[in-house]
Amino acid sequence: MDAGSIPTLASNFKMIKQITLTDFRNHTSSRIKIDNEKNIIITGENGAGKTAVLEAVSLLGGEKGLRGVDIQMLSRFDGNGGFSVFATTEDESDICVFLNSGDNNRHAKIDNENVALSELAKKLRIVWLTPKEDRIFVESSADRRVFFDRLAASFEPSHIGRISRLNKLMSERGGAIKNGGDKNWLDALDKQIAATSVSVAAGRIRYASEINYFFENGAVSVNGFVEKLLIENNDALAEQKYFEYLQNNRDLIGDKMIIDGVHKSDFGVFNKKLNLPSEITSTGQQKAILIDLILAHAKLIHIKTGQKPLILLDEAVAHLDSTARLKLFQDLNDSDAQVWATGIDINIFKNIPNALFVTCQNGRISNIVTSTNGQ
Repeated sequence: MDAGSIPTLASNFKMIKQITLTDFRNHTSSRIKIDNEKNIIITGENGAGKTAVLEAVSLLGGEKGLRGVDIQMLSRFDGNGGFSVFATTEDESDICVFLNSGDNNRHAKIDNENVALSELAKKLRIVWLTPKEDRIFVESSADRRVFFDRLAASFEPSHIGRISRLNKLMSERGGAIKNGGDKNWLDALDKQIAATSVSVAAGRIRYASEINYFFENGAVSVNGFVEKLLIENNDALAEQKYFEYLQNNRDLIGDKMIIDGVHKSDFGVFNKKLNLPSEITSTGQQKAILIDLILAHAKLIHIKTGQKPLILLDEAVAHLDSTARLKLFQDLNDSDAQVWATGIDINIFKNIPNALFVTCQNGRISNIVTSTNGQ
C-alpha cells in the first residue's frame, strides 16, 4: 500500500481538558484538570481507583468500556445506583455518559443535548490495552478475533454490527437444520451468511493492510477460510464459493453445526525485529510489540480521521524492562495521541516528559504534579 491510498482529513483535535467522575466505581466525586499535557499518568496502590479513571474515559467513546462489564456494575456500590462521567474537550465540547438510578441503559449527551451513544465515537477516538490483552498472542483465537475486530471497527463501525448479525444468522441456520428446515429457507439463510461473511473478511483484510503501513516493527496477518477465498477471488466470486460450501455442509454432528468461516479465522502478529511470530517470543517482547501495534493504530487513526486518539494503557509498563520502558516513553511522547496510563510506582514513569502525574487513593484524586522535561 502506498501512503496515497490512506485518505487524510483536516486536523480535528479533541483531547480531554477536564474529566469528572461522579459515583463511578469507588469514586464519589473526582476531577482531573489538564492544561497542555499529552500524557496523564495515574499512580496508586491496587484498588485505589486507577483503572476506574481509564474505564470512565473509555466510556466516552460510546462503547461498553475497557472491561466490558454490565453497566450497573460501574455505579458506586454505596451510591444511588447511577453514575456520570463528564468531560470537556479542547474544542470546548461537553461530553457526558451517565446512568440514571433505576435505569438499565446508559445515556449520552453532547453539549447538553441527548445523543445516541454511537455519536460519541465521532468526537473521541479511543483505543486501550489492559492486562487482559498482555497474553493475546497465546490465548484463544476467539480472544484475538474480538481484539482485532474492535480495532478494525475504529474506522468501520458497521464491522461489529456485521459480526453480530452473522452470529444471529448462524444460530438461525443451526436451528433450521436441526428442525429439518426446507432447502429454500436454508438457501436464503446461506446467501445472507455468505454475503455477511465476505463483508467481515474484507474489513479484516483492509485493516491488516492499513495498519501494516505504520507498524514498523511488526506485521498483522489474518488467516481464515473466507479471507483466503477473498484474497484469491473478487468479492462476488468469493461470496458464491462460500455459499456453495455452505450448501454442501448442512449436517449436524451431535447438536452442533460444524462449518468453517470467519467465526474461526485467526489473527497473527509477526515480530520483524526478532524475525519470529509473536506467540513464541517472551512475555516482555509480546507486551512491547503489542504497544507498538497500538501506537501504529493511533497513527492510522490520526491519518485517516484527522483526530488525535486517546490511548489508554492500564498497567502500562508491566513486563517491560528498563530499556523497553524508555523506548515506550519516547514513543508515547512522539505519538499523535493523548495517553492515559496507570501504574503502581510513580518513579518508573519519571522520564516521561510533558506529563500530568495524578495520585489515586481510595477513590480520590490528589497530588497532581506536572512535568514538562521528564524530571
